[in-house]
Amino acid sequence: MDLAVTLLAGTVMVIGLVGVLVPIIPGLGLIWVAALAHGFVVGWNAFGITVMVVLTVITAASVVVGIVIPRNAAAQSGAAGSSQVFMIVGAIAGFFIIPVFGLPLGALGGVLGAEYLDKGDWHEARRATLATAKGFGWSALVQFAMGFVMIVLWAAWALTALI
Repeated sequence: MDLAVTLLAGTVMVIGLVGVLVPIIPGLGLIWVAALAHGFVVGWNAFGITVMVVLTVITAASVVVGIVIPRNAAAQSGAAGSSQVFMIVGAIAGFFIIPVFGLPLGALGGVLGAEYLDKGDWHEARRATLATAKGFGWSALVQFAMGFVMIVLWAAWALTALI
């Protein structure tokens, strides 16, 4: 039973890792939930509790990374602060209009539109939008690395629980 639960949790975690790159899958939150469920089913030991605390900190940090890196990239390109509001509105609208890919497309469309409205120059709007897109890319890479670390930590815990 413990081996089956461990394999299931590991599979869900790999899906969560893919979710860092595919907007419709929750990503690191899914990894965290799988580790938590694993702990409740298989049991907690001191190492498992420590790992779960570290996974919680990494998951919370990933939310910050997902906001700060794109925001800093946009700010460094000279994007207006109001562009971030339009980015959020565009992301929400895009999510409902075009499933899966609408969230990032809507976010970038929001930045492009807001920057054009603010500066009246398509070249400047495009530059800010590309910088924001690069920020999202870097944020995804950092979150992917965080997810990989989470899975490795969990695997170490899972091995101690199986032995």
